[in-house]
Amino acid sequence: MGKCAACGEWNTLQEEVMLREKASPAVSKAHAQLYQPAQPQVLSEIETGHTRRLETPDEEFNRVLGGGIVPGSMILIGGQPGIGKSTLLLQLSMQLNNRVLYVSGEESEEQIKMRAERLDGNQDKCYILTETNVERILNFASELRPDCIIIDSIQTISSAELDAVAGSISQIRESAALIQRFAKTSHIPVFIIGHITKDGNIAGPKILEHIVDAVLQFEGDRHYSYRILRTIKNRFGSTDEMGIYEMRAGGLREVSNPSELLLSQKDEDLSGSAVAATMEGMRPMLIECQALVSKAVYGNPQRTATGFELRRLSMLLAVLEKRCGLPFGMNDAFLNLAGGIRVDDPGIDLAIAAALISSLDNTPIPGDTCFVGEIGLSGEIRSVSRIEQRIQEAGRLGFKHVFLSKYNTKGLGGKDYPIVLHPIGKLDELISGLFR
Repeated sequence: MGKCAACGEWNTLQEEVMLREKASPAVSKAHAQLYQPAQPQVLSEIETGHTRRLETPDEEFNRVLGGGIVPGSMILIGGQPGIGKSTLLLQLSMQLNNRVLYVSGEESEEQIKMRAERLDGNQDKCYILTETNVERILNFASELRPDCIIIDSIQTISSAELDAVAGSISQIRESAALIQRFAKTSHIPVFIIGHITKDGNIAGPKILEHIVDAVLQFEGDRHYSYRILRTIKNRFGSTDEMGIYEMRAGGLREVSNPSELLLSQKDEDLSGSAVAATMEGMRPMLIECQALVSKAVYGNPQRTATGFELRRLSMLLAVLEKRCGLPFGMNDAFLNLAGGIRVDDPGIDLAIAAALISSLDNTPIPGDTCFVGEIGLSGEIRSVSRIEQRIQEAGRLGFKHVFLSKYNTKGLGGKDYPIVLHPIGKLDELISGLFR
């Protein structure tokens, strides 16, 4: 600074380095032995294939993770309060035939025991630790040497190295870094539950999502019993996979065949309903699209979509009006995907267009017909990926007809399917083949 602000003299300031004594507890010998200095290795000399994933009894969880839990991985799970994050991981810890350390900074041992009594699983290998100090947690983990660690939640964990309160940005960053270092050196997988903001994003610094190997989002609607586990980031697998669960009094139940649950049961065909063959990762699903088109009596037409992007719905309505001459500009349009599920697959466009036209004309679509195809701005029906799996899933569920893009038929190779294919190239062909 040069001049002292207190006495006014020049060149009297001297730098003094002050080292604060660490307030953290002494690191145990078992903990210290884990941290061995790394040595550089030639890439061609590194051997692979020796690491085996830890497969869980939960097939939906294995699907989302890409085939099981990778040793030494760090997985972050976020979701709305009360959606079932703690229930999912506590149920998983009791289903695993391995030693699991469940660390809770939010609940007492008695509260966790009360939840565990209504869940099915083996409680003999699940160890409960109610602790918020990250150094003590890692010391206990070093001595116990579990096969998996679950931390509920990262916002309650703090390090004695910092004076900040638990849940602050510095505490979350420091605690996550210590846990990551422990996971990589001990090859013990760690699951971390994280809170979210009111916007639905993971609370805390963005570096938390960069540190972990996988980020899972547990979502659902309180009015529905279904829960969806989505992959946002995964270093060891695809980010397109999705796991579906049903919340019951005895815990979460896997939904191995979501198509039967996402198709509504009705005695007669009603207008405005169409079935789409969609894909979520490697899994084909059939989902019902429900549309309601009515005359706009309040001036500006309303546009509402549940489970589907609203801007894409507006684009489909504009294409139908411009290319097909249908009067959607003076009508309200409401769209709903049955079951409370959200779909981002563009192959659902054709089913939504069919449901909108059906509601506008008040003409029901036959119950044995499904649709798959993406709609372009010029009204053409574009091809989609994995068309064979979609067709086979529709045929397995008893559908007799499927409308698809004519450009997808080139890759089918003339195979015989238990379902009649209706290839079309434009929306006009859909209207003439189904409604006229």
